Amino acid sequence: MTHCSGDALVTISHNSGGRRLAGKCLCGAVCYTVADEFVYAANCHCSNCRRSTGSAFKPFAGIERGKLSVTAGADNLMKFGGETGHDAHCRTCGSLLYSLVREGAYVHVAMGTLIDDPAIRPSKHLYVGSKAPWFTITDDLPQFEELAAAGG
Repeated sequence: MTHCSGDALVTISHNSGGRRLAGKCLCGAVCYTVADEFVYAANCHCSNCRRSTGSAFKPFAGIERGKLSVTAGADNLMKFGGETGHDAHCRTCGSLLYSLVREGAYVHVAMGTLIDDPAIRPSKHLYVGSKAPWFTITDDLPQFEELAAAGG
């Protein structure tokens, strides 16, 4: 298996037969694979996601924690938060790779760090009540003021 080999697609299949997607940070020091079995995906506009990514929102895809594997650079992860909820960044370049959420049961993969194209697409905008005032949402996806209103 090859990991962090440029921006070439690195689809990896294991004996389970499921498609796995490759991802990495900006500098390539941290690499991961994740099953292409995401349960949900959204664009989060909360102030924490905006600060963490330096962008207007964070596109993320949620999956059970055990379906993501850090394949290189685990010792280079910087975790901001606690054992059951944190953001995992590359210590070298600062890229946000994923967030551990839902009491440690799920990860929200930052979709911009995926090398491969996932089957899922964001289906809604969350926390639009605190979105950046300079950003205008121009798509037709449903918008929710907060997470609870979205049923998640």
